[in-house]
Amino acid sequence: MSSALDSFLDKWRERWPEWVFVERFVEEGMRERAVAWFALLQEFDDMLNVSGDPTPSDAKLAWWGEELRSWDSQRSRHPLGRVLEPVRAPWAQLADALPGLVDARERVADGAQARAGLAGYAAAVAAVEAAMFKQAPAKAAGEAVLTQALAHRVQELGVAVVPLAAGDEAQWQRQLLAAWPSRVAGPRPRRLYASLARARLQAVLKGGQYQPSPAALLWRSWWAARG
Repeated sequence: MSSALDSFLDKWRERWPEWVFVERFVEEGMRERAVAWFALLQEFDDMLNVSGDPTPSDAKLAWWGEELRSWDSQRSRHPLGRVLEPVRAPWAQLADALPGLVDARERVADGAQARAGLAGYAAAVAAVEAAMFKQAPAKAAGEAVLTQALAHRVQELGVAVVPLAAGDEAQWQRQLLAAWPSRVAGPRPRRLYASLARARLQAVLKGGQYQPSPAALLWRSWWAARG
Protein backbone atom coordinates (compact mmCIF):
# COMPACT_ATOMS: atom_id res chain seq x y z
CA MET A 1 0.00 0.00 0.00
CA SER A 2 1.38 3.42 -0.91
CA SER A 3 2.08 6.12 1.66
CA ALA A 4 -0.26 8.43 -0.27
CA LEU A 5 -3.11 5.94 0.02
CA ASP A 6 -2.28 5.34 3.67
CA SER A 7 -2.56 9.05 4.40
CA PHE A 8 -6.11 9.26 3.03
CA LEU A 9 -7.24 6.13 4.87
CA ASP A 10 -5.62 7.24 8.11
CA LYS A 11 -7.16 10.70 7.88
CA TRP A 12 -10.63 9.17 7.78
CA ARG A 13 -9.81 6.75 10.61
CA GLU A 14 -8.65 9.68 12.75
CA ARG A 15 -12.04 11.31 12.27
CA TRP A 16 -13.85 8.06 13.03
CA PRO A 17 -11.79 6.24 15.67
CA GLU A 18 -14.89 4.22 16.61
CA TRP A 19 -14.61 2.34 13.34
CA VAL A 20 -11.87 0.08 14.70
CA PHE A 21 -14.43 -1.43 17.08
CA VAL A 22 -17.11 -2.06 14.45
CA GLU A 23 -15.29 -3.05 11.27
CA ARG A 24 -15.24 -6.67 12.49
CA PHE A 25 -18.83 -6.78 11.24
CA VAL A 26 -17.63 -6.01 7.69
CA GLU A 27 -16.48 -8.92 5.55
CA GLU A 28 -12.69 -9.01 5.80
CA GLY A 29 -12.16 -8.65 2.07
CA MET A 30 -14.32 -5.52 2.04
CA ARG A 31 -12.74 -3.65 4.95
CA GLU A 32 -10.11 -1.67 3.08
CA ARG A 33 -12.62 -0.91 0.34
CA ALA A 34 -15.11 0.43 2.90
CA VAL A 35 -12.55 2.75 4.48
CA ALA A 36 -11.35 3.97 1.08
CA TRP A 37 -14.94 4.66 0.03
CA PHE A 38 -15.81 6.55 3.18
CA ALA A 39 -12.54 8.49 2.87
CA LEU A 40 -13.63 9.57 -0.61
CA LEU A 41 -17.04 10.63 0.66
CA GLN A 42 -15.32 12.62 3.41
CA GLU A 43 -13.44 14.51 0.70
CA PHE A 44 -16.76 15.38 -0.92
CA ASP A 45 -18.23 16.39 2.44
CA ASP A 46 -15.30 18.75 2.95
CA MET A 47 -15.89 20.30 -0.47
CA LEU A 48 -19.59 20.73 0.31
CA ASN A 49 -18.99 22.21 3.75
CA VAL A 50 -16.34 24.75 2.85
CA SER A 51 -16.58 27.87 5.01
CA GLY A 52 -14.25 30.22 3.16
CA ASP A 53 -13.47 30.88 -0.49
CA PRO A 54 -15.11 28.02 -2.40
CA THR A 55 -12.94 28.38 -5.51
CA PRO A 56 -10.38 25.69 -4.57
CA SER A 57 -13.16 23.28 -3.60
CA ASP A 58 -15.01 23.95 -6.85
CA ALA A 59 -11.84 23.13 -8.77
CA LYS A 60 -11.43 19.91 -6.79
CA LEU A 61 -15.01 18.90 -7.55
CA ALA A 62 -14.42 19.47 -11.26
CA TRP A 63 -11.24 17.39 -11.08
CA TRP A 64 -13.06 14.61 -9.27
CA GLY A 65 -15.76 14.59 -11.92
CA GLU A 66 -13.11 13.82 -14.52
CA GLU A 67 -11.43 11.27 -12.26
CA LEU A 68 -14.62 9.34 -11.58
CA ARG A 69 -15.43 9.17 -15.28
CA SER A 70 -11.96 7.78 -15.93
CA TRP A 71 -12.69 5.01 -13.40
CA ASP A 72 -15.39 3.79 -15.76
CA SER A 73 -12.54 3.11 -18.20
CA GLN A 74 -10.41 1.54 -15.45
CA ARG A 75 -7.95 4.42 -15.28
CA SER A 76 -7.15 6.29 -12.09
CA ARG A 77 -4.78 8.98 -10.89
CA HIS A 78 -5.84 9.44 -7.27
CA PRO A 79 -4.43 7.08 -4.61
CA LEU A 80 -7.94 6.07 -3.53
CA GLY A 81 -8.49 4.83 -7.06
CA ARG A 82 -6.07 1.98 -6.42
CA VAL A 83 -8.72 0.45 -4.18
CA LEU A 84 -11.94 1.80 -5.67
CA GLU A 85 -11.43 2.03 -9.42
CA PRO A 86 -11.39 -1.76 -10.02
CA VAL A 87 -14.98 -1.90 -8.73
CA ARG A 88 -17.50 -1.86 -11.57
CA ALA A 89 -19.90 0.79 -10.28
CA PRO A 90 -21.90 3.73 -11.72
CA TRP A 91 -19.02 6.18 -11.35
CA ALA A 92 -20.34 8.45 -14.10
CA GLN A 93 -23.62 8.88 -12.21
CA LEU A 94 -21.67 10.05 -9.16
CA ALA A 95 -19.56 12.35 -11.33
CA ASP A 96 -22.71 13.90 -12.78
CA ALA A 97 -24.03 14.55 -9.25
CA LEU A 98 -20.97 16.39 -7.94
CA PRO A 99 -21.86 19.85 -9.36
CA GLY A 100 -24.99 19.71 -7.21
CA LEU A 101 -22.78 20.06 -4.14
CA VAL A 102 -21.96 23.62 -5.20
CA ASP A 103 -25.62 24.64 -5.28
CA ALA A 104 -26.32 22.74 -2.05
CA ARG A 105 -24.02 25.09 -0.12
CA GLU A 106 -26.63 27.84 -0.25
CA ARG A 107 -28.85 28.34 2.78
CA VAL A 108 -32.35 27.15 1.91
CA ALA A 109 -35.89 27.94 3.00
CA ASP A 110 -36.88 24.67 4.63
CA GLY A 111 -35.98 21.07 5.27
CA ALA A 112 -37.62 19.81 2.09
CA GLN A 113 -35.46 22.14 0.02
CA ALA A 114 -32.34 21.03 1.91
CA ARG A 115 -33.12 17.41 1.13
CA ALA A 116 -33.94 18.16 -2.49
CA GLY A 117 -30.61 19.92 -2.94
CA LEU A 118 -28.63 16.81 -2.03
CA ALA A 119 -31.04 14.15 -3.29
CA GLY A 120 -29.25 13.53 -6.59
CA TYR A 121 -25.88 13.21 -4.90
CA ALA A 122 -27.25 10.88 -2.21
CA ALA A 123 -28.92 8.65 -4.81
CA ALA A 124 -25.66 8.41 -6.75
CA VAL A 125 -23.72 7.51 -3.60
CA ALA A 126 -26.26 4.81 -2.75
CA ALA A 127 -26.06 3.40 -6.28
CA VAL A 128 -22.27 3.12 -6.07
CA GLU A 129 -22.49 1.53 -2.62
CA ALA A 130 -24.91 -1.12 -3.85
CA ALA A 131 -22.43 -2.13 -6.55
CA MET A 132 -19.38 -1.78 -4.35
CA PHE A 133 -20.68 -3.94 -1.53
CA LYS A 134 -22.57 -6.36 -3.78
CA GLN A 135 -26.06 -5.74 -2.55
CA ALA A 136 -29.26 -5.12 -4.47
CA PRO A 137 -30.20 -1.43 -4.42
CA ALA A 138 -32.50 -0.57 -1.51
CA LYS A 139 -35.24 1.97 -2.09
CA ALA A 140 -34.48 3.97 1.07
CA ALA A 141 -30.67 3.77 0.85
CA GLY A 142 -30.39 7.23 -0.67
CA GLU A 143 -32.39 8.71 2.20
CA ALA A 144 -29.91 7.24 4.68
CA VAL A 145 -26.99 8.85 2.85
CA LEU A 146 -28.88 12.13 2.57
CA THR A 147 -29.77 12.39 6.25
CA GLN A 148 -26.23 11.58 7.30
CA ALA A 149 -24.80 14.23 4.96
CA LEU A 150 -27.17 16.89 6.31
CA ALA A 151 -26.37 15.96 9.91
CA HIS A 152 -22.65 16.17 9.25
CA ARG A 153 -23.14 19.50 7.51
CA VAL A 154 -24.85 21.18 10.47
CA GLN A 155 -22.31 19.74 12.89
CA GLU A 156 -19.53 21.25 10.78
CA LEU A 157 -21.01 24.68 10.01
CA GLY A 158 -23.69 25.23 12.64
CA VAL A 159 -26.54 27.68 12.36
CA ALA A 160 -25.26 29.09 9.05
CA VAL A 161 -26.65 26.04 7.22
CA VAL A 162 -29.89 25.56 9.15
CA PRO A 163 -32.91 26.01 6.81
CA LEU A 164 -34.68 29.28 7.53
CA ALA A 165 -37.95 27.62 8.53
CA ALA A 166 -36.32 24.90 10.63
CA GLY A 167 -35.76 26.99 13.74
CA ASP A 168 -32.42 26.93 15.50
CA GLU A 169 -29.54 24.50 15.18
CA ALA A 170 -30.89 22.06 17.77
CA GLN A 171 -34.38 22.05 16.25
CA TRP A 172 -32.96 21.19 12.84
CA GLN A 173 -30.83 18.44 14.33
CA ARG A 174 -33.87 16.99 16.09
CA GLN A 175 -35.75 16.98 12.78
CA LEU A 176 -32.90 15.09 11.17
CA LEU A 177 -32.73 12.59 14.02
CA ALA A 178 -36.48 11.98 13.77
CA ALA A 179 -36.02 11.05 10.09
CA TRP A 180 -33.04 8.81 10.84
CA PRO A 181 -33.92 5.24 11.90
CA SER A 182 -31.55 3.41 14.20
CA ARG A 183 -30.99 0.85 11.44
CA VAL A 184 -30.94 2.31 7.95
CA ALA A 185 -31.33 0.76 4.52
CA GLY A 186 -28.27 -0.07 2.47
CA PRO A 187 -25.27 -2.39 2.57
CA ARG A 188 -23.73 -3.37 5.89
CA PRO A 189 -20.80 -0.88 5.83
CA ARG A 190 -23.29 1.97 5.33
CA ARG A 191 -25.51 0.70 8.13
CA LEU A 192 -22.53 0.61 10.49
CA TYR A 193 -21.27 4.04 9.45
CA ALA A 194 -24.75 5.52 9.83
CA SER A 195 -25.12 4.04 13.31
CA LEU A 196 -21.93 5.79 14.41
CA ALA A 197 -22.95 9.09 12.83
CA ARG A 198 -26.42 8.92 14.35
CA ALA A 199 -24.95 8.28 17.80
CA ARG A 200 -22.76 11.35 17.42
CA LEU A 201 -25.81 13.45 16.62
CA GLN A 202 -27.64 12.05 19.64
CA ALA A 203 -24.69 13.02 21.85
CA VAL A 204 -24.72 16.57 20.48
CA LEU A 205 -28.42 16.92 21.26
CA LYS A 206 -27.83 15.65 24.79
CA GLY A 207 -25.20 18.33 25.26
CA GLY A 208 -22.26 16.04 25.81
CA GLN A 209 -19.27 14.61 24.02
CA TYR A 210 -19.61 11.34 22.20
CA GLN A 211 -17.54 8.93 24.29
CA PRO A 212 -19.07 5.49 23.79
CA SER A 213 -17.76 2.45 25.58
CA PRO A 214 -16.46 -0.45 23.47
CA ALA A 215 -19.37 -2.56 24.74
CA ALA A 216 -21.91 0.05 23.63
CA LEU A 217 -20.25 0.31 20.23
CA LEU A 218 -20.34 -3.43 19.76
CA TRP A 219 -23.99 -3.65 20.73
CA ARG A 220 -25.00 -0.76 18.45
CA SER A 221 -22.98 -2.17 15.57
CA TRP A 222 -24.31 -5.69 15.99
CA TRP A 223 -27.81 -4.26 15.76
CA ALA A 224 -26.96 -2.22 12.65
CA ALA A 225 -25.18 -5.11 10.99
CA ARG A 226 -28.14 -7.46 11.31
CA GLY A 227 -29.89 -5.71 8.41
